[in-house]
Amino acid sequence: MVSRSPWTCVLWDVDGTIVDASEGILRRLTVALDHFGKPAPTRAELVHWIGPPMFESFQKNVGMTPEESAEAVAYYRTIGKADGYTTGARLYPGVGELIADLDAAGIAQATASSKPEVQVVALMEHFDLAPHLQAMAGATPDEKTLASKADIVAEALRRLAAAGCDISRPVLVGDRHHDVEGGAAQGVPVIFVRWGFSWPHEADGAAASVETIDELRALLLIDDDAADRV
Repeated sequence: MVSRSPWTCVLWDVDGTIVDASEGILRRLTVALDHFGKPAPTRAELVHWIGPPMFESFQKNVGMTPEESAEAVAYYRTIGKADGYTTGARLYPGVGELIADLDAAGIAQATASSKPEVQVVALMEHFDLAPHLQAMAGATPDEKTLASKADIVAEALRRLAAAGCDISRPVLVGDRHHDVEGGAAQGVPVIFVRWGFSWPHEADGAAASVETIDELRALLLIDDDAADRV
């Protein structure tokens, strides 16, 4: 089977797109918020936390000042390091195989995640996806210096270009409105996946929206052998 893609490179959000890390996130948030005397979110309320930078979420969701939020992020990250960045995380079904197949087809790939880069790298290595990626871009540890999705998308593209990859027709795969907005800021179309943590309206502005991994595969890979038989 010979496969090709309408895209020259694929950028991947991580949380809610490649990996479901909600179990560990909920546990660490519960500990951190209890430490600061704030109510812990329910699992249903994780939609307000997964996706945006934590520095932003502590302010928006529990009313912390920027100074308090910086302290909370540092405490939360300390818990995460002790807990293990990959503890409780799982791949969404079929995503790992799709990333491997894109690599086999010669399509450059990178992460473009608001998650701290050290965690992104740990997850990609844990799930044996790192060899299929030409770059792994994520947020800086403070989640302030490099944190916005637009800036991270730009950094992912910069690293791919530096590695000699063709970035003339990029696409970003993500599951939150931050992905749609960040992609738009860099002129990168977004394929919105609905298996993550999002509200229905967050797909507004995306180039396409998919419910299943098969629908995503059909937008990223074209089977030339099948096309020749039609």
